[in-house]
Amino acid sequence: MHPLLKPSLRPGWHDLNTVQFGVAPAHAVVLSPVDTASGSFLSLLDGTRGLPLLREEAARMGMDEGYVDRLVARLAGAGLIDEAQPADPRARALRRRPAALRRLGPDLASLSVTQRDPDAPLLRLTARRDMRVQVRGAGRVGAVLASVLSAAGVGQVDVMDGGCVEPGDVSPGGVAEAQAGRRRSDAARQAVRRAAADRPRRTRAAHRDGTEPPLSLVVLAPRDGLRAYFPDEAEAEQFLTTGTPHLYAGVLEATGFAGPLVLPGSTPCAGCVLRHRTDRDPRWPRLLAQWHSGGRRRAQACDLALATTVAGLAAARALAFLDGHAPDSPGVRWETSLPALNWHARQLWAHPACPCGAGSEAPAEGMGEHTSKQAPLHATMAG
Repeated sequence: MHPLLKPSLRPGWHDLNTVQFGVAPAHAVVLSPVDTASGSFLSLLDGTRGLPLLREEAARMGMDEGYVDRLVARLAGAGLIDEAQPADPRARALRRRPAALRRLGPDLASLSVTQRDPDAPLLRLTARRDMRVQVRGAGRVGAVLASVLSAAGVGQVDVMDGGCVEPGDVSPGGVAEAQAGRRRSDAARQAVRRAAADRPRRTRAAHRDGTEPPLSLVVLAPRDGLRAYFPDEAEAEQFLTTGTPHLYAGVLEATGFAGPLVLPGSTPCAGCVLRHRTDRDPRWPRLLAQWHSGGRRRAQACDLALATTVAGLAAARALAFLDGHAPDSPGVRWETSLPALNWHARQLWAHPACPCGAGSEAPAEGMGEHTSKQAPLHATMAG
């Protein structure tokens, strides 16, 4: 082991015996008591020394034989240690790609903050390179979202959309003005390639027989936000059948939203949303049919700053899922509206009559949606 004291968590001393790592409450850790010798020794945990060399340094400083192991174990238990030289061959291969690591350095540092296991940050980043995500929609939300995922290290990001790029599709980080008139899918894929931090090799399966790796996630971000806010049950059926996780995101009029993240068979799906809404208002399907068949609108409302904000939040939710974090509130759709931009969580519930199977233990009728104005704040403090 080559222990590295998490470099992203700034240390600060409360007093001679108490040190705090990190500033923001969500991930700050306070360690106490810390004696003077330990405080001096912390600077040696920079990832350049293995445990044998650290033990030799400790002996020269007059510390007892088990001091280093106790200190490292204590710091690791508090989630403050990274492994600078992991044994996993995939992680070591990424270490040999310095250009990619320089691009992904801030992402690796962020993973270091959120992951407690010393090996986890680099392994998570490595795992992203083997994943395949499909983004359906190449407008102001979808194209930017796809580029963010690619820049964050996701190895394969496919973008699907129809038609050709229009001037209103152009956005920073998405399709460029020079691509007006080109096929939307082609323009978005070029943006994804341009944003990529690294071009990982294809998986072994793809090398052997030419097949694509399985989809880790599908993000539905259609240019018409209505089709993601009240999604088409028929379109979602293919994902439920294959068990493919899928996330909705978009802008509808002047409201931006990200979610829900659907885990087939476990969390509410498009059919659940429609059934709960119809239970409350039997006229709802008629309204939806009118809105969907009303012809092409001359101008879709999609504020650029709002669309970019939604793309960032949806990408963050997608990456958290891909990194192995279970959603803390399954079925939540985060929403915000102009001009106030106050985010709130709208809880969606599985419907007992939906064939997706997630509603076998659904709440009572009338609980289809619930809005919470406050999001929880989690703080980790270790003693």
